Amino acid sequence: MLVRNETADDRAAVADVHRSAFAPMTPPGRTEPVEVVLVEALRLCGAWIDELSFVAEDDDGAVVGHICLTRATVGDVPALALGPLGVRADVQARGTGSALMLASLGAADALGEPLVALLGHKDYYPRFGFVPAADLGVTPDVAEWAGDSFMVRTLGAYRPELRGEFRYPSPFYLL
Repeated sequence: MLVRNETADDRAAVADVHRSAFAPMTPPGRTEPVEVVLVEALRLCGAWIDELSFVAEDDDGAVVGHICLTRATVGDVPALALGPLGVRADVQARGTGSALMLASLGAADALGEPLVALLGHKDYYPRFGFVPAADLGVTPDVAEWAGDSFMVRTLGAYRPELRGEFRYPSPFYLL
């Protein structure tokens, strides 16, 4: 497996990855999983960071996974939002998601970012250093997102005084 930065030529494959990964969770009445639409909206909203969008290729060069980190804020301080993270259904549980997570967190740290936040499974993300956001004084700006599934991962530039309300890029609120 190779993890590398996404290129413009990967866009269709990235959509296919999220289509495969999230098809079982597609809401009734929708033709596409929310994550497919979210990635495209994030690309267009000004929050996209090329250096923090990664794909995983299998040994044949096929794109089998994708992750992106986009610009968010804690109060008025720049931070990052993680998601979506998707792995093609036929290759899940083989370490692709972990490799994408580690690559994206390492790149974010190298860029001097303070923290990454996400809404995700409380039993999966702690293995990558994510903790409940409330433990660090970071709260989501949507009350329904509060709880164990709203987590943050601090990076090298993090300072304990970074506390307050977390705001995702605008497409997260439109879907």
